[in-house]
Parts: sequence; structure tokens; C-alpha cells
Amino acid sequence: MILFFLLPLTLLTIAAINFVHIRTPKAISELQDSVGVVVPMRNEAENVEGIVATLSAQDGPFHFYLLDDNSEDSTFELLQRFTAGDKRFTVIKGAPLADGWIGKTWALQQLFEASNEEVLVSIDADVRLINDAINKAVTLMHSARLDFVSPYPRQIAQSFAERLIQPLLQWSWLTTVPLRYAEGARNKSMAVANGQFFVVKRSALESVDGYQSVKDAVIDDVFLARSLMAKGSSGTVINGSDIAETRMYSSWSEIEAGYGKSLSKAFGSLLGAIFVIAFLFATSIAPLILGLLGDPYGWLGFAAIVGTRVLSAIKSRGRVLDSVLHPISIVALIYLIVYSYLVRKTVMWKGRTV
Repeated sequence: MILFFLLPLTLLTIAAINFVHIRTPKAISELQDSVGVVVPMRNEAENVEGIVATLSAQDGPFHFYLLDDNSEDSTFELLQRFTAGDKRFTVIKGAPLADGWIGKTWALQQLFEASNEEVLVSIDADVRLINDAINKAVTLMHSARLDFVSPYPRQIAQSFAERLIQPLLQWSWLTTVPLRYAEGARNKSMAVANGQFFVVKRSALESVDGYQSVKDAVIDDVFLARSLMAKGSSGTVINGSDIAETRMYSSWSEIEAGYGKSLSKAFGSLLGAIFVIAFLFATSIAPLILGLLGDPYGWLGFAAIVGTRVLSAIKSRGRVLDSVLHPISIVALIYLIVYSYLVRKTVMWKGRTV
């Protein structure tokens, strides 16, 4: 069936356009705006030394705000120890979780209120940066005349489970969203962002009352981008694989827990999730099935969809050879979507119900 070739071919076309035109931070400049870097942390004892070290090495006159969100481990004590004597760091003991908020957005709101810089850069505690990463990201935002940018870090994937799932993060938007068009379209349905590394002008953030608009959003990054664009701000995801990296999960159980808390919120409704599952099946699984049944269009569709993964892997510094496993990755992703709906009322994250 030619449809199962045309659909993957469309995704390949979008991926090829984005591969060429996606913005990548390269230049640095003497920044004119003041820049505050905010890091929300809960039960991050194992990441404290690493995040303080990667921030300390940043080239630029930045101030760093690190907030301990009522951790149940030694996060706060370690923050005090590793930042002692460095005036660039402000360590904050977070207030109890406010009604109607989730943990991360409440922490970010407190950081927003504690800071006063003209540009805010939010970083997750498990992200590691090259020394001029923040300068490059802010420089790109200004040179492109955008109000926010979200550099997508390289996703380190070591176990087989990680290699199946984590590359789909970049692949999903690289193949479906025409990024250079989306950044200026101000169409919130095209909003793409990653809260692991998010750069935004304070004026834009103030236009949406800080993080008020996403206070109960599990997928706070994309929803924040939507809120900003709805208020007239422009911005998009950019390629951050050369300036930042992170390892989100290290096992299937961690992947299941992480995606279990978010995927049921990702598609707007159950009907939206069913549509996404059908689309994933049609573009990524059906072509291989048809090819194995002898349909040449099936093999062409399979080649096209693998091509999208190859482009994504090259751009995000992933494993190119894993691209041929794409149908298996999509089966695993469909499982995670279904699983997320099944556990959506009982999900725990960082010791709290989401």
C-alpha cells in the first residue's frame, strides 16, 4: 500500500529540512543582559557535586540559584557544602508544596521570584554542560531575536532499554514539527521544549505570571512554551547536543516510572493518545509488516522511517546503528503510553503523587 510509504516519506522530508535548518548554538558574545541560572532540586544528593561543578565552570558573569525542594536526603546540606565561599551561588530552602502546584513548577516559581536577572536559564540537576554552554544558548536566543530557546541536550543511553526509548525524544519533534516555521508562527500546537535546559527572557516569563500557567502541568516545559507563544512570545527547541548532555534513566524500571508519570498528559485526551498510537503504528510498524509480506512499498516505507532515525541520531549524537530497531522502539513506546494511562492516578515521583 502506497500510503505506508508516503507517510514515512513525509516524516523523512520534515526530518531532512530540520536536519539542515535547526538552530545550533555556536557563537559566543559579551552578554549585555544579566543572566540568572536556576536549578530546582529534590532528592538529588547524587547530583549536587556534579551540577555545582558544571555551573562553576561556566564562562560568564552568571548568578546561580539552587533550590532544595524539601528533599528527604542530604541535598540541602551538600548544596551548602559545595557552594560555600562562592558568591555566585545562592542556596534556597524551598517552602512547603503549595496547594494546586506540582513539585517542580512550585520550585521554579520560587526561583523566579528569588531572582531578578533579565534572562533566566533553568537547568535540571542531572544535566552537564560544556564551559560556554550558557553563553552560547543566550547568544543564539538574542541573535535569532527569539524570546526563549530550549537547547535539547544529548541523551546518554547505555542500557538496551535506554537505547530503545531515549532516542525517540529528539526523533519525535525532528520528524513532525517544521522548527524554523514553528518558532515564528506563534502557534502553540507547534510548541516544542525541554525543561532540562530552558532559556527565557524575564519579560516573556512575566507575561505569563511566571510558572502560574503550568503550576499543575506534569509536562511543564511544553506547556510553558505553549503559554509563552499564546502571549506573543517566539521561540523553539534548538540542538543542544554539542553543549549539554544528560542521562535521564539507567534502567527499564526507571524509564517506566518516568514515562508513566507524563505520557498520559502528553496528548490532550484519551482520543488524542489513540490517534498518536495509530499514527505510530502506521508510520513505524505497518511498513515493516507489509514489507515482510512482500509489498515493495512496505520496504520503501521502512527505509524512509529508518532514514528519519538516522538523521536524528546524527544530529543528536546518538547511535546510528540503533536506527534499524525503530519498529521495536515504537512497540515499547506504545506500551509506555498504555501503561501511563493505566497507572495515571497512582504515579509517584520523587516521593510525591503526581
